Amino acid sequence: MKKPLIIGGAVLSIGVLTAWLYTSNTLSEIPQTTYEGIEYNVRIHENSMEIYKEEGWETVPVKGVNIGMAKPGTFPGEAGISREEYRRWFEQIGEMNANTIRNYTLHPPEFYEELLAYNQQADEPIYLFHGVWIEERPLEETMDAFDEDITEEFQEEMKRIVDVIHGSAEVEERAGHAHGEYTADISPYVAGWMLGIEWHPEMVDNMLQKYPDLGDYDGNYFTTENAAPMEYWLAEQFDVLFDYEKENYQVMRPYSFTNWVTTDNLEQPSEPSEDEDLAEINPNHIIPKGEASEVGTFAVYHVYPYYPEFLNLEEEYLTFEDHLGNPSNYAGYLHDLHQAHDIPVMIGEFGIPSSRGKTHNNPFGWNQGFISEAEQGEIVSYLYDVIMEEGMLGGLVFTWQDEWFKRTWNTMDYDNPDRRPFWSNAQTNEQHFGLLSFDRHKVRINGEDDWEEGSVVGEQVGEPLQRVTADHDERYLYVKAEGEFEAEDKLDFYFSVRPEKGIEAGGMKADFRLSLNKDKGRMMIAGDYDTFFHDYGEDLTEETYSDEEEKEIMTSFQPIRLALNKEIVRPDTGEVLPFEYYETGEFLHGQADPDEEEYNSLHDYMFSAENNYVEIRIPWMLLNVKDPSQREFIGDLQNEGLSDSLFINNVAVSAVLKSDGDMNSTLPAGNYTWDKWEEPLYEERLKRSYYDIQDVFSKYGSRPFDGE
Repeated sequence: MKKPLIIGGAVLSIGVLTAWLYTSNTLSEIPQTTYEGIEYNVRIHENSMEIYKEEGWETVPVKGVNIGMAKPGTFPGEAGISREEYRRWFEQIGEMNANTIRNYTLHPPEFYEELLAYNQQADEPIYLFHGVWIEERPLEETMDAFDEDITEEFQEEMKRIVDVIHGSAEVEERAGHAHGEYTADISPYVAGWMLGIEWHPEMVDNMLQKYPDLGDYDGNYFTTENAAPMEYWLAEQFDVLFDYEKENYQVMRPYSFTNWVTTDNLEQPSEPSEDEDLAEINPNHIIPKGEASEVGTFAVYHVYPYYPEFLNLEEEYLTFEDHLGNPSNYAGYLHDLHQAHDIPVMIGEFGIPSSRGKTHNNPFGWNQGFISEAEQGEIVSYLYDVIMEEGMLGGLVFTWQDEWFKRTWNTMDYDNPDRRPFWSNAQTNEQHFGLLSFDRHKVRINGEDDWEEGSVVGEQVGEPLQRVTADHDERYLYVKAEGEFEAEDKLDFYFSVRPEKGIEAGGMKADFRLSLNKDKGRMMIAGDYDTFFHDYGEDLTEETYSDEEEKEIMTSFQPIRLALNKEIVRPDTGEVLPFEYYETGEFLHGQADPDEEEYNSLHDYMFSAENNYVEIRIPWMLLNVKDPSQREFIGDLQNEGLSDSLFINNVAVSAVLKSDGDMNSTLPAGNYTWDKWEEPLYEERLKRSYYDIQDVFSKYGSRPFDGE
């Protein structure tokens, strides 16, 4: 429970206090201890993170969440998150029983001001692991972190962020970066440094080939043993950062760098991709000395249960028993990772996306997508339990908020990359890792006739099928049908976006057909408009399609599919794993109103024969939309390819009601259009998964003071 501050008999809100609080640390002094005249209050000690309190050192499990720079309508570099949003989010993160957050880069001043304001009035503060971003493109171009310009710019950024956390920076405006006057001294709440990004293995390997005789680094505060060139470079950056903060602020804190499974220090003979086991960056090789040994180093890895592929193939991981006695590839890998390190390990990213679209399967169902919000909470909570049971420092859930600007390999060619933040793509899993959703559910799919808006696209009297209405928001096209329905009836909806193209059906040339009954639904696409067949047709069969077969495909409705894996060969056994895909056009029936107890975020429609009512939500990408905010669709796929765009005025919709397999009633085509938008509307909503994380974090408390 948060306590209000009372001054002069008045209770002041956080909003009133913010401007005052972030310029002062006088409300509550943060206990510090010293070593050789340097202050610190966090250390890595005996495989634990410890925080210095008035009673002494307290062992604290890391229970946290990553927080990005984006919200709907903005790219990360625009730093568009407001003060009020940061304030609200910190409150919610604290109420989730989290004790830490991690950022990847410099945020605007409001982030630091509001974090300080929150911590000054909270019973338990939120600590911050601060990242230092490095630009990816120069690294990709030079394949060498030692490049003089790259190193110089990175070191300037490190020093800049040191000044920022101490409330002593005036950061000039730069494209793609936060800027402003930073006066909030949050340094007592910064638990450690996490430098860099998920390093490209090709670059790490190239540096090994380029500098084979570099030797070891020996700095003032960090040294290396048997270091590869990338480890040498990282130790050097540690040294520069430590020296700058010590000399300017007489403060120190623990050190780490971002790492991931792709560059771990384990051999993975079953990994089919050479790039995923090409190089390693070994945190054991960077050793603190002198003053730095008092705060220590720790390893940080981003670990998800479904990728790289060896996690789903290696028998030792698939049969490894977790703390519950159940097989778990995640527990198996973390066990080996822990054993391979001489320093403590933190899982800097772990999570599961609650998206409709899927990108990768996992043998235990912990898939990268097509996971409901409830399933997301259950799986992520389990993963955190495994992290703690395998002796890690703790873990940081990826991520706090959904990120509409993100892309995924199996959908990124089908949308407009410059317009991603302006709509919510249910098919792109990377956009839906958050515990906080922004989708506003303009129409609640709940089986009740409670539409407040929408346009009638067709109606008739004296027919069983009487009216079709459409509406939309940033994530879905909504369709409602009203009439006199029987429980066994079937409804077919037809949609057209390409003038004079498509398949003759439903009284028009249709690009899509959606078939529904009370149990299941299926959306299909005209073969000549099918992006999946366009990209992967040759992968579906070992033989080339004949002209007749291809003509049949081009002139008929095809299932809507997403690729999951191209054909791969397991190197240790020679086993060929075939091309993998799944049908994403299958529609699920059930409650899709987040305010209802039976809510399932994967449900697509409700069919109520008793109420003579059907309502559906269709993710925009299932209609080949590149950007609904500009009414941009995929264009001439067969002649121009995916790069071609079609800007339309409306979507044509018709419907057919069938009883006992016979056509019973047809509602002729009508048009639905909508206004373009530049600023998306959205509503914040804590997902069901939030409350599961709240519960699992509550299980793990701080350990008693050791008195040392």
